[in-house]
Amino acid sequence: MVDIAVQLYTVRSVDEPLPELLDRVGAAGFDGVEFAYRVRDAPTADVLAALDRNELAVASAHVPIESLEDDYEATLEFYDALGADTLVVPWLDPEEVESEAAVDAAADRLNALVDRHAATGSSVRLAYHNHDQEFQTVDGAPAMERLLARTDDRLGFEIDVGWAQVGGADPVALIDRYAGRITHVHVADVDVDRGESVALGDGDVDLDAVVASARRADAEWLVYEHDDPKDPVESIERGARKLREALR
Repeated sequence: MVDIAVQLYTVRSVDEPLPELLDRVGAAGFDGVEFAYRVRDAPTADVLAALDRNELAVASAHVPIESLEDDYEATLEFYDALGADTLVVPWLDPEEVESEAAVDAAADRLNALVDRHAATGSSVRLAYHNHDQEFQTVDGAPAMERLLARTDDRLGFEIDVGWAQVGGADPVALIDRYAGRITHVHVADVDVDRGESVALGDGDVDLDAVVASARRADAEWLVYEHDDPKDPVESIERGARKLREALR
């Protein structure tokens, strides 16, 4: 069974305390949340209470790689208290994937993190989330292919289907190819020509095909995101509805 979550970056502009945002997520009909940088805006006890009253699971959390490298123990402890079983590195700068040497260095950086994490015996999973820069051509192939080939299989791949498509990739083919590393699929629709996020169902992403491929991969979560919605609350309501329809 695939559950649906929302990346809270989608509602970052809503001027409400985090627990109230979680109430909105619950009312929209999601099963879970993926935390972003506002996760520390409220006491952990208040966040846990909001998750509980809305019957929301923590699908995952986006955590800057620097936090994991520089303050690993405290970072892991913080997200463990929230019940997060998957931590996702959400970003590498474009220059880190612009050449063979850069990609190899980025892979080494991620592998060092995976090795350090594995040594603790933690059951928390680590994953990497793409944008479009990972699909620039490096030595005749997308940088993403080289990055995945050179990173440990213990590092999951949280594919963002919208940004992959902006980068020129076929997200369905990517999910099929890397199914063994994918537990979370970011479902973000895009206008490829403009390179911009759009409302789910209004862009170039084939939602039904993506959902079918996520099911073939035995993905656990479909994570909705819109980078810049005009009405964030309406956006998450529509996102939940569209995902439920696609899962029927």
